[in-house]
Amino acid sequence: MRHDYRMSEIDVAGGGGPVLRGRFLYNEPMKTHVSWRAGGAAQRVYIPADLEDLTWLVRSIPAHDDIHMVGLGSNLLVRDGGVSGVVILLHGVLTRIAIESRTHGLPPAPPDVDTALVYAQAGVASPKLARFAANHDLVGGEFWAGIPGTVGGAIAMNAGCYGSETWDKLVQVQTLDRNGQLNERLPDEYVTGYRHVALKLPHPEWFIGGWFRLERGDGAASRETIKALLKKRIATQPLSQPNAGSVFRNPPGDHAARLIEACGLKGFRIGDAQVSEKHANFIVNLGQATATDIERLIEHVEDTVEARTNVRLIREVRIIGERQ
Repeated sequence: MRHDYRMSEIDVAGGGGPVLRGRFLYNEPMKTHVSWRAGGAAQRVYIPADLEDLTWLVRSIPAHDDIHMVGLGSNLLVRDGGVSGVVILLHGVLTRIAIESRTHGLPPAPPDVDTALVYAQAGVASPKLARFAANHDLVGGEFWAGIPGTVGGAIAMNAGCYGSETWDKLVQVQTLDRNGQLNERLPDEYVTGYRHVALKLPHPEWFIGGWFRLERGDGAASRETIKALLKKRIATQPLSQPNAGSVFRNPPGDHAARLIEACGLKGFRIGDAQVSEKHANFIVNLGQATATDIERLIEHVEDTVEARTNVRLIREVRIIGERQ
């Protein structure tokens, strides 16, 4: 059974500390929070009131409890057995986006290029960042329109498409550590690569926002580019069916979709989970797919492609929780 109540009168910090102002949901079906529309329940889900509330929540959670930060759930599968710990929903909460003039602590801007700095919090949808930049006559961020997730997710996995990647534009990130402390870090504190980001420190941190440097240019042309990218996306991806975007990274010098299709897997299904007939690197939910169906299909694709091509595909999607 799902329980829902606001934490306005509960002091989880103890000792008369700040009171949480957000909302807890218990035994919350995660299929309503992930784009695959499948999966089990979360033991506890928290919707913060704002960034300050989020920091106090993280400080209050015991060290042995897992914390899962979730944006739009567009790159996530929660197993049918559910997920323990605390799932924190950031979309709709961390939504600040603005042009900023700050220079302190940032790498210097290129002297021969007219640029501006955009700050976006982790809960901002990536397409909104693309539109915001274009509407302020900034160019170079059009590719975010093709990323079906949030800024936090785009930073965490160095999301990209159409030849551009998120960390190409980042000049600083804002993070939250396990002690509830906010930090600002520069790109050289991370190891980044294709769909990969790792902090050069042993303890975990979550991305709360980022500062992006973009060139000033023709906003109208940028908006036309965004329209063209979205038109291409609609034509080539199964957007009318629940999916989580690209399931696998592209191997060096190749495309995961080509390998999957070459192995005869386009249209292959397990239960109501199917390798998309429109784009082979997408797995779609035909209506009643379980998380188990989807995960079994992912594993089948991995094993088949490796057996036939000697290439082991690497997943882009994240899977959490317990098997049923």
